[in-house]
Amino acid sequence: MTIGALSRRGFRDLFVGQTISSLGDWMATVAFMALTLEITDSPAAVGGILTLRLLPAALGGPLAARAIRHWDRRRTMLAMDVSRAGIVALVPLIAELWWVYLCAVLLEVASIVFLPARDASIPDLVEPEDLPVANGLVLGASYGSIPIGAALFAALTAMSFADAFDRPFALVFWVDAASFLVSFLFIARLHQLRAPVGEVTTPDKVRFRDAFRIPLVRAVMPAAAAVAFGLGALFSMGIVFVRVVVDAGDVDFGVLIALFGVGAAGGLLVLRARVGHDPVRETRAGVLAIGVIVAAFSLTASIGLAFVGALLFGGAAAFTLASGMGALQSDLEGHERVLAFAAFHVVIRLALGVAAVAAGLVGEALGDADAGVIGSLEPARVVLLASGLLVLLASLSVRAEQGSTVSA
Repeated sequence: MTIGALSRRGFRDLFVGQTISSLGDWMATVAFMALTLEITDSPAAVGGILTLRLLPAALGGPLAARAIRHWDRRRTMLAMDVSRAGIVALVPLIAELWWVYLCAVLLEVASIVFLPARDASIPDLVEPEDLPVANGLVLGASYGSIPIGAALFAALTAMSFADAFDRPFALVFWVDAASFLVSFLFIARLHQLRAPVGEVTTPDKVRFRDAFRIPLVRAVMPAAAAVAFGLGALFSMGIVFVRVVVDAGDVDFGVLIALFGVGAAGGLLVLRARVGHDPVRETRAGVLAIGVIVAAFSLTASIGLAFVGALLFGGAAAFTLASGMGALQSDLEGHERVLAFAAFHVVIRLALGVAAVAAGLVGEALGDADAGVIGSLEPARVVLLASGLLVLLASLSVRAEQGSTVSA
């Protein structure tokens, strides 16, 4: 079935382009943090970069709706790839922190416009029976490349000629810019996504908020938010948990992140075996599993058990997101599908940002609390346990609603 998806030239072009640009993007994400730290020598400023790359979703959603009115999906993706390449290429030429922050914001806004067009295009590039695997492959290219991107960042910065540019991390940013251009070249070949000249395919008035009037979107959004919330809490408190709670080191944290990617691949294999099942029910089951896994992870006492938790969490997260994507792709068409994915990515970004910031703030507050208030649980455990319980509650909100589209 995996071969079936990749045997289609259109999907193969999209997949290869996305794999390359995702590697570059994760390299640049690490480089943004490293550059900010070099400019400010402030860990808080580094946290600001992560927040600013997540919160512009509020701007990206309405812009995605505007793009629907004026461009087909192919032109939208092409325009955003060129924009992202230009933004990233400029970063090494600036030295002020506020410019770095502005570039991070603009980069994320462009990504929010790009991603709904990409995900809404997948059903037009594969056979219906290959859709779950195709979603999994795209998700794997997007998120499974995190550890590889981090490793490539380290490799590029270690090269002897990297300092020849006399700009911090210039080589990394310019390689990322080139990766977006590679994606552009592959997407330019997707002529089957191009709408005929002059064809009007959308209503005169398409608004981002209309996405949340679609019953199926309301059914899937709690799942997207729950996955992102669990991810945000784990990434915010993960390094503290590894260092302080299970008394391990940074290398172990790196292994834990890598195992998250391995687990994601396993989750996609499970999803492949369950083709034909109700995707909304599968999505709800995935959210339930994530809540249990995060809550259990918070109580582990050794790095070995934490590794197992990372594998299971990666699998459940990939399974849930791919199932939710499949539900939106199978039942929605045209501009509604693009709007649905705009909402999908906006909700994920917002939940990820809120969870990461909230987990850090709560963890610090608990660190100053009397140990008697929280019993024998360290602050990192308390935060992760509470996150797991909240995700469990979110699973109750994932339910199919009658109808899939908004009224005309």
